[in-house]
Amino acid sequence: MPLPTLKERFAALVATPSVSCTQPSLDQSNGPVIHLLAGWLSELGFNCDVREVSAGKYNLLASYGTGPGGLVLAGHSDTVPYDERLWATDPLKLTEVDGRWVGLGSCDMKGFFALVIEAVRPLLTQPFRQPLLILATCDEESSMAGAKALAREGAPLGRAAVIGEPTGLRPVRLHKGVMMERIDILGRSGHSSDPSLGHSALEAMHESIGALMGLRKEWQTRYQNPQFGVPQPTLNFGCIHGGDNPNRICGQCSMEFDLRPLPGMDPAMLREAITEKLRPVAERHHVEIDYKPLFSEVSPFEEPAGSELVQVAEKLTGHRAEAVAFGTEAPYLQQLGCQTIVLGPGDIACAHQPGEFLEMSRLPPTLRLIQDLVEHYCLRPVQA
Repeated sequence: MPLPTLKERFAALVATPSVSCTQPSLDQSNGPVIHLLAGWLSELGFNCDVREVSAGKYNLLASYGTGPGGLVLAGHSDTVPYDERLWATDPLKLTEVDGRWVGLGSCDMKGFFALVIEAVRPLLTQPFRQPLLILATCDEESSMAGAKALAREGAPLGRAAVIGEPTGLRPVRLHKGVMMERIDILGRSGHSSDPSLGHSALEAMHESIGALMGLRKEWQTRYQNPQFGVPQPTLNFGCIHGGDNPNRICGQCSMEFDLRPLPGMDPAMLREAITEKLRPVAERHHVEIDYKPLFSEVSPFEEPAGSELVQVAEKLTGHRAEAVAFGTEAPYLQQLGCQTIVLGPGDIACAHQPGEFLEMSRLPPTLRLIQDLVEHYCLRPVQA
């Protein structure tokens, strides 16, 4: 059976739902997308290793050629949830609108795999001196479970990895980390007419927030990186819930916050500093404070400016490597020994939005870029 055309592959990926979400009612398997990719890549002679990460969730590692080194072209196979009422077109149907391919996952980022296959097809008649690996992960949009599982396995990948997240074809070598945390305070309720009858969880939370604001100011003074649009780490108080009536001392209060550390800021050390600030608050207010992450953090990412991959990407794109605020799977690929950058054809401004799209004008330069990367890392003689 002949391989589908680029547009047919792109459309098939868009039409195959693979939402990952922390809400079980919206969460879906990515299995159908993984099996589509594995089928196409097997037709081209790739060795396809499909690994189950959890029930209904899979990673795919497809390899062409053998040996150490080589290039990894990586991305995630899932999308965010969508509200069909907010889309002007069917989100699960590839639609051409004003020179754009519109559809869920077109930009972020299932469409990248269709482009990778198109780019490498004409190269497969040449001898591969180092392997080409195509990696598709699960649950990047919800928990990074696929990339974390790969990192735990610890098997080395290629010497260079390019993650095709939307960067407008500009290489990215730094991004902030992502930490989402929760504080639960248990006090003792009582009648509001006599403060001695209880211990206010709300007042303890007020002091806790003040302590975190002090830490935020301290961190923003100590850590700055002008390569980022927002050069300091950020700490956002996202939501708070507590108490039930004005005439009752608040017995319970919870708050969730988002912390975006810069490269060089260790999440474990940040959590230790927060714990040290909260401990005396609990003692003063005679309450219990339970502080824990909502999920295992995404660490900050930095690939050295002088690494071979950064210099190759800068030369091929004509752009100096940049920093972005959003998180990716890059830290996990670095853990496996890969020089890593983020570089893909989409625009982050339309990711996670109704009407997500990929500019069709980006198709030819993306194909050339992928071919040039494969040429450099897989086809040229290995340098001693």
